Amino acid sequence: MENILIGGAWPYANGSLHIGHIAALLPGDVIARYYRAKGAKVTYVSGSDCHGTPVTIRARQEGLTPAEVGERFHAEFAEVFARLGFSYDLYTKTSDAHHKAFVRNFHRRLYEGEYVYEKTVKQARCPSCEKALADRLILGKCPSCGEATRGDQCDACGAILDAETLPEARCAECGSTLAFGETKQLFIAISKMENELRAYLAAHPRWRKNAIAFTKRYIEEGLRDRALTRDLDWGVEVPRPGYEDKRVYIWAENVLGYLSAAARVCQARGDSFAELFGDGARHYYVHGKDNIPFHTIILPALLIGHGAGYRLPDDIVSSEYLTLEGRKISTSGNWAIRAGDIASRYNPDALRYFFIANGPEKRDTDFSFREFIERNNGELLGAYGNLVNRTLAFVEKYFGSAVPAGTPDAALSSRITELFDSVGEKIEAGSLKDALEAAFDLARFSNKYFDEKQPWKTRLGDPARCADAIYNCVQLIACLAVLLRPFLPFSGEKLAAWLGLADEWRPQSVPAGHRLPKVSILFERLDKSVAGEERARLGF
Repeated sequence: MENILIGGAWPYANGSLHIGHIAALLPGDVIARYYRAKGAKVTYVSGSDCHGTPVTIRARQEGLTPAEVGERFHAEFAEVFARLGFSYDLYTKTSDAHHKAFVRNFHRRLYEGEYVYEKTVKQARCPSCEKALADRLILGKCPSCGEATRGDQCDACGAILDAETLPEARCAECGSTLAFGETKQLFIAISKMENELRAYLAAHPRWRKNAIAFTKRYIEEGLRDRALTRDLDWGVEVPRPGYEDKRVYIWAENVLGYLSAAARVCQARGDSFAELFGDGARHYYVHGKDNIPFHTIILPALLIGHGAGYRLPDDIVSSEYLTLEGRKISTSGNWAIRAGDIASRYNPDALRYFFIANGPEKRDTDFSFREFIERNNGELLGAYGNLVNRTLAFVEKYFGSAVPAGTPDAALSSRITELFDSVGEKIEAGSLKDALEAAFDLARFSNKYFDEKQPWKTRLGDPARCADAIYNCVQLIACLAVLLRPFLPFSGEKLAAWLGLADEWRPQSVPAGHRLPKVSILFERLDKSVAGEERARLGF
């Protein structure tokens, strides 16, 4: 049995999810559902990142504690993911006691290894605010590309930064020029791991191009050691004497959430955590491209430094950016669609279809209500929904809701068997857009097959031929339902109930005489006017 770990990136619990988050994270659920149907042992985990400066900033703005802010958005995230059908085995949070205990134990062993050392460094302080500043509370210019940035990472070029290297550094809250004192921190010597990280990159030529390019650039520009601790009061306590007033730096604990969450799932199931992170497993990490270095450099460095032989990431499913109506998504600039809002207004399968079919898998793509409506009406409803409705309605009206006896079409069976293999291979490779398109090719073919067989004509003149056509169309629908279920689980569950299908990745058939329950349409047509109404409602 295959042992599969799938980790979805942990969103910051300082603001609502938007559609860009969903587009980046949805591939993880498709992959998880596919592997479960295939019979693999799947551990699909994620959680809310409740620590770090963004959460403390939001808390200060609202007069709340960071814990209160984190808990509020964690609950919101969990509801949105459930509404959209994300099938996590565990969705947790970094403020969870189990995660914090796991991180402390991990770091305790990490500090005993050869890669961690203590170093006196500059500590940014704001003279006006009279406090030490975390990197995200520092504004300046990126020393790599010259664009405006915060002190931790440049959004323009992706460079991971040290605040003291920023030209024109100033306080993000009051704009004052910074002063720098000194403090001791623990560092991990990533620079000593260059050979291991180069070999690791070379061993994964099938990663997405952005993951390869980003990772290669970080290595070629020179790997820098990174601080493991920070002068903060919100986060995981540092398990080292003399560091009681510090916390584990967020980047050195949030990526360990994959391990802490997986450990909880294994414990609950009675499975072996060592086997899940051993040689016989396969690991997928699903996120946006701005998170690439944290999964291809930082997480591997932590695992190497820990020394327990934990498996490094296998598949990096790193999306590009999703724009909105031709513009970059910006929550601060009020140019965003909240995931919770859109999920409450539309069929979740319609959203899932669009975010895969038009997802930023290999290049930036755009969300527009006009295209969303066109794809819903033209493909989801026009191809797949139409085939299901016209076939099952025919069975209901002319065969008393019982699937007629017919002769299986050998050519169809061969085509379907090959399709299961090819779609499965594409999903395993992270090529979800191609996999979905291949399945919809079968839907379009099936509609053509129905039209060519003309059962509405042969019903009276050649009943046997009519029965054959409808019988085979039902078999096509059954296999389509299985192929599309990882992508469209809500409609897939309906069809499975109607047709008696198992959630198993294999060609399936519906026996003659199987009686359909009262069926309903799978997808609603959306009026074109909805596009203008939505733009007006959201103030676009």
